[in-house]
Amino acid sequence: MELDLTRLKSKEAVLEEMHRMNGFGTRLTGAKGQNDFIAWLKEEAQRMGYQTFSDLYSFDRWEEQKSSITIHRIRGDEAVEVSSAWPYSGETGPLGVTGEVVEVIGKHVNYLHARNKIALVTVSDLGKIPSGIAFNQRNAYPGGTNIPAFYKGPVATSFVNIPFLQVAKAAGVKAVVCIWKGMSREMVKGQYLPFIQPYQGIPALWVCEEEGEKLKEAARNKDKVTLVLEAKREKNASSESFYCIKRGKNPTEAIIVNTHTDGVNCVEENGPVAMLTMMDYLKDVELERSVIFVFVTGHFRLPAFKQNDIQATSKWLKNHRDLWDGKGGHIKAVAGVAVEHLGAREWKDVDGVYRETNPIDIEIVYTGNKVMDAIYYKALEGRTLVRTVTLRGHNILHFGEGQPLMNVGIPQIALVTAPDYLTAMADDQQMHKFSIDLMYEQIQTFLKAVLLIDATDTKTLGKPDPYTFVFGSVGKN
Repeated sequence: MELDLTRLKSKEAVLEEMHRMNGFGTRLTGAKGQNDFIAWLKEEAQRMGYQTFSDLYSFDRWEEQKSSITIHRIRGDEAVEVSSAWPYSGETGPLGVTGEVVEVIGKHVNYLHARNKIALVTVSDLGKIPSGIAFNQRNAYPGGTNIPAFYKGPVATSFVNIPFLQVAKAAGVKAVVCIWKGMSREMVKGQYLPFIQPYQGIPALWVCEEEGEKLKEAARNKDKVTLVLEAKREKNASSESFYCIKRGKNPTEAIIVNTHTDGVNCVEENGPVAMLTMMDYLKDVELERSVIFVFVTGHFRLPAFKQNDIQATSKWLKNHRDLWDGKGGHIKAVAGVAVEHLGAREWKDVDGVYRETNPIDIEIVYTGNKVMDAIYYKALEGRTLVRTVTLRGHNILHFGEGQPLMNVGIPQIALVTAPDYLTAMADDQQMHKFSIDLMYEQIQTFLKAVLLIDATDTKTLGKPDPYTFVFGSVGKN
């Protein structure tokens, strides 16, 4: 079935919905902004004629309210610019904690030197870890598009080269300041990282390299420092996931389209806006199979929401086996399409200046097997803005909310573009790094993918390929 562009919601309407999403504010898990966004999404789905089904959750929530660092020098106090707070690290009272600041060398083992003091830890940008450890490239378009040979940036760095806060807590450290090294001030500003760890019980803040030099000088001079990290803690905060079903002629099979609703800027996460457009188009289309649209919460609070997996969709799958496992009269999900992080332009540090380096950040897309890979590239036809790489799951890594689908045997096409600003908060929600033209073309691609999957028999769709191991192929095109 061909995509009828005359029936597709206009680009201007999608942009208006992006502005509506941004108007809810930062959509951290369980925040008012996320809960209001979810309520609006449900209203829009219901307005189209879809019935919505919700799963309600409660969890212990933490959110920064105020943070600062002040050096007390003989010549007077000096403020240090904070890049961001470490999510779910810990908190201080309004007056903060004051103590001598000590530079910790060997960040995992030498916290005892900072007992009853404030630890200063350098976190260097990943630059020499080969991408083949995390990625195994299938194909790319246009030719010559490749995963970088060495993957770095704040997200990867915070997941891999991370200081252990709980070791610092056990050593009696009052607080920790982490210095981003090898990344510009603008790149690291507002980074909500790392967001995958449980509550740490010790306050921690991030600063850029230039501000870190001020603190290193304070350490050499044995100056006192006051660190403030006020945070709101809420027991049994509420959030929800929800789903809708477009019924097909075959009641026994379905395609899952999923994303998450929590995010810190307009790219992370705008998948729900894309899904509204897909739902609007498909509501009057006769399909062979049902399409289940799943909007999950918890991506930014994974310790509380993941279920035997690393991503939040795993909790929804555990709670709704009747909609995908095909056992005992249950619906069988024959394929999945995950849409995250649309419209991302590429920004990188170039000679220390953070700037746009390409109008399209590489579209990282996991494809479950060769058939799904072929469907994706077929769906790309007609695009004018495209720069994509398809991957296999590798070394048990499959970034994004498509991973839970693969892990339960559902072959998937999963977009998970990863710009360096993906987790960075900003007053304008990073709209100056966003392309509505690119997002609009990507929406068309994933709508086409759903239609192509629906037209492909179940046996041909097959099962997802298993993870590959050791060193993956990158830079092969």
